[in-house]
Amino acid sequence: MPPSVPSPRRVAHILRTSLFAQVACALVLGVLVGKLWPGFASDLQPLGDGFTRLIKTIISPLVFCVVVVGIAKAGDLKAFGRIGLKALIWFEVASTLALIIGLVAANVIQPGSGMHVDPATLNTAAVDAKTGGGHLPSTTEFIVNALPTSFIGAFAENSLLQVLILACLVGAALLHLGHTKVPQVLPAIEQAQEIIFAVVGFVMRLAPIAVFGAMAVLIGQYGLGVIETYAKLIVLCYVAAALFIVLLAVALKAVTGLSLWKFLRYIREEMLLALGTASTESVMPRVMQKLRKAGARDDAVGLVLPTGYSFNLDGASLYLSIGTLFIAQAVGVDLSLSQQITVVLVLMLTSKGMAGIPGSAFLALSATASSLGAIPAGAVALLLGVDRIMDSMRVVTNLLGNCVAVFAVSRWEGALDIERAKKVLGGETVEPAAEEQPADVPAATTKEPAVAETTKDPAVSEAG
Repeated sequence: MPPSVPSPRRVAHILRTSLFAQVACALVLGVLVGKLWPGFASDLQPLGDGFTRLIKTIISPLVFCVVVVGIAKAGDLKAFGRIGLKALIWFEVASTLALIIGLVAANVIQPGSGMHVDPATLNTAAVDAKTGGGHLPSTTEFIVNALPTSFIGAFAENSLLQVLILACLVGAALLHLGHTKVPQVLPAIEQAQEIIFAVVGFVMRLAPIAVFGAMAVLIGQYGLGVIETYAKLIVLCYVAAALFIVLLAVALKAVTGLSLWKFLRYIREEMLLALGTASTESVMPRVMQKLRKAGARDDAVGLVLPTGYSFNLDGASLYLSIGTLFIAQAVGVDLSLSQQITVVLVLMLTSKGMAGIPGSAFLALSATASSLGAIPAGAVALLLGVDRIMDSMRVVTNLLGNCVAVFAVSRWEGALDIERAKKVLGGETVEPAAEEQPADVPAATTKEPAVAETTKDPAVSEAG
């Protein structure tokens, strides 16, 4: 029998109810508009920027609420400290591995060899425009800047590390005072958290519009010709990222027994949105929510995921290590083993201060070139034409790296419900865990198991 063709009513229903289908269609439309009408496409920049701004207003209060509630409910500040320490260890190992994979790949494939570029012919002013005259903070500046100077200022500046520190202090204070002295505070924060998640749901309805605008601008500005010019470098970066993701899958399976492929299916809507907007921040609230539903404890999700946005940029680490060697090869500089070790050490530091800084990749590359003394700083301009094309690779790798870190550290600390995670990632229907029950439901009515096993339902899996 010939394969059945979905009826127009069925297609309309899918487009109306599936965020994944909406974002996928928006992605294709954005590419078409950018290719056919590049002038018009450049005017669509506010669509993507506006969505990102809306999401950013939610991130700080959401992280604060999740972390405070997580600490207060866990009831153990020492456990929270252990989670933080284990997360930092995981981040350092993962990002260093990404740097090494990038260097090995660039040495084997030699993406910049044979280009014979004269650095004097490059437009270094374009790099200054890209970075806005900024600079990466030193280690001391990074640590000091992570400390808040104002409670309100941390939220106003959307500084995640400062918000995390404030949340830890408030959570510790709640544990110290106990629920008897401040009985209304924790329920109020929990209710605020529910309101924020509701706002996330409203904003996410605009996701297809944001993806359409962002993709149209990308294709309209850069076209598809840049892919031909930098084909070898682009393919190398994406292949290296794929290899790193395979290693992440192996690590996730070994540590937790979970499948990265099933997790990808579980967050496919968020992944497609992150690809379309070239931003992991745009999906942080939804990913936090899905990780909690998949069995990771609130305190682990609230600490590991936001911290990873500053400390665990695996995709950026891959790109920076490959990019450094590409530049050196393009200008005819042969880096010795000791110089390449210096590249790893420098990037281990500079990559930690990249989050939220305009043109941070170019700042990190410039700092690395300066530390070596062998690569002209102006050679960084070679990557201007291809940098935006690399966003997809960086976004996917960064996001998956941080999600795997949440699961791994949660398992390491005993803060992961493995059975629940397997059922959720397998697409089974699950009842809300005890902490996800509505505030007005009496405790006596929530005695059923946290997870109810039923038949597999793809629609429920899609809804997350």
